[in-house]
Amino acid sequence: MTSLLRPPRLRPVRLIASLTLALALAASAGCGTEPAPDARAAGPSGSAGPAPDRAELEARAAALQTVAEHVWVTEAPGFALARQSVGVLGDDGFGSAYTSPDGGRIQVSVERRPHAAADCTDAAEPATTCERDGEQWYSASEWGHAYARERDGLVVTLSGTRQEVNRETLRAAALAAHRADDRELDEILPPLGGAPGRQPVERGDLPPVGDGAPNNDVGASG
Repeated sequence: MTSLLRPPRLRPVRLIASLTLALALAASAGCGTEPAPDARAAGPSGSAGPAPDRAELEARAAALQTVAEHVWVTEAPGFALARQSVGVLGDDGFGSAYTSPDGGRIQVSVERRPHAAADCTDAAEPATTCERDGEQWYSASEWGHAYARERDGLVVTLSGTRQEVNRETLRAAALAAHRADDRELDEILPPLGGAPGRQPVERGDLPPVGDGAPNNDVGASG
């Protein structure tokens, strides 16, 4: 099993698969450290108003290269979802980060993994702590700590460094983690055409007419 605590190499939107994605999202260029101005801890939604269109939600998830059923959310006192951290993990997993004003960070990763992948006893890197905690496994090392559990063929991991989040808060967030309902998906998923890194880059050196080749002309002064 891949270690829960080894930081993977990431890139914006398509976060590269590793069960501990999470601890490295802080270094990812596509991951913000502050929640959006209107961000709040995601939890069961009971807001009034018409229900979001499910087909549109699934299309928005597909645009992010994941599926709606793999989007999980959580809540923890003082933490809010950093919307710019939302992205795909591996082939069709999901990753996000929750941050607090004092610099705390909880990483969420959802991946397809073989049975018992949440068990940290066979981790590539020995953990200073590896123990069962209810339905989840808790692992810790010098680098950080994580809670992981299996659910419907997925492994859901919540992790962070000891400086960013203590075990009590991390455990509470792990227990609160759940598959996003339609209203939560509507709040979390980028709008169609709005996923980070998917907008065309405007080239200032392309002429408005012709075959679109770059214009490399130099001025009279050469």
